[in-house]
Amino acid sequence: MITTPCRASVVQVSSAIDQPAGAWRWAPLYAGGWLIFLAQPFADALRLPDRLRGGAAVALLLAFAVLYVHCWSTTREHRRRGETVPVPRRYALLGAAAALTVGEASLVGESAIAMTTFLTVLLMFLLPPGVRVPATAVAIGLTAAAVYLVPGWSRDPDVLVAPVLTAVIIWSIVQIFDRNAQLARANERLAELAVAEERARFARDLHDLLGHSLTLLAMKAELAGRLVTLQPDRAQQEIAEVERLARDALGDVRAAVSGYRRAGLAVELSSARAVLDAAGIRAELPTAVDDVPGERRELLGWAVREGVTNVVRHSRATRCRIVLDRDGVEILDDGRGADPMPSPGEGDPAWVLGSGLRGLRERAEACGASVVVDEAPDGGFRLRVGW
Repeated sequence: MITTPCRASVVQVSSAIDQPAGAWRWAPLYAGGWLIFLAQPFADALRLPDRLRGGAAVALLLAFAVLYVHCWSTTREHRRRGETVPVPRRYALLGAAAALTVGEASLVGESAIAMTTFLTVLLMFLLPPGVRVPATAVAIGLTAAAVYLVPGWSRDPDVLVAPVLTAVIIWSIVQIFDRNAQLARANERLAELAVAEERARFARDLHDLLGHSLTLLAMKAELAGRLVTLQPDRAQQEIAEVERLARDALGDVRAAVSGYRRAGLAVELSSARAVLDAAGIRAELPTAVDDVPGERRELLGWAVREGVTNVVRHSRATRCRIVLDRDGVEILDDGRGADPMPSPGEGDPAWVLGSGLRGLRERAEACGASVVVDEAPDGGFRLRVGW
């Protein structure tokens, strides 16, 4: 009874798990070392009285050993690179291994069943998941048929223990390999999504930062241009303010690149007053932010920044009012409002959201808040962000 190759194959394949990168070059030794368990058919080949037949049996066995080591090394190398063995090559290698096994069995007899144990390893490693189990079952079934049908063989079912146990254990190990490959692909996908999310965050921050800052710079520059001939001293002050704002905007961009930029609510309210004054819009703003929980102030700061920027750019308003409480903030104006657009399949109007408001909605959703955009009581535009 030949059962030792089962343990040999399991130890051999188990040693492949979690090998360091440098160990891949030793794959031929890993595979070749366990071929010692083909010693029985090799000894039977040497004992054949017909030297020509014995030489052929030895040659077939050596060819099988070389092919097995080659398949093992090739499979591991492809897996290390995250690739798969080409399909035509797989079936060519398996066909050659099966032919050598059948040829050896026809020459030395029942001891060639030891080769079936190694053949099941190749079937499990080279075939795709949906094919490997049926193909291995067919190989073991044919071996069992040979044990019972070939004249002179023992008809002892114990000789099938090694191939069957090897197939089961190698199948389990291959499942681990497959799950590891799936996990690696999932990690790559998560990394790609993380990069995409970071790009979206960076684009959103730059839009909010530069949109607000450049709007204020344009207003200040326009005011300075009107005051150059009328009030030169005041124009000089405005130009100095433009320079300061440009430096602040540059600092904000640098902070955004570093990932540390945060919108402070009190700072944004102060900046909003300056922007609205520069645009000639009367501002009605809260004087304190003490009632707002600290963890909510960053989002509401972004809301104030985006809302005021939209008022200055698009509303043509004369008045802007900001209402702040612990649950959110409202920015209202008396301008021309937003452009309504029918929602698909609905009769109620939906407000067209630009990229800034879409980015604000993404921020709000991440914090568990909501963004409401609709018509203000004065007929203008109302933006509410809150919980």
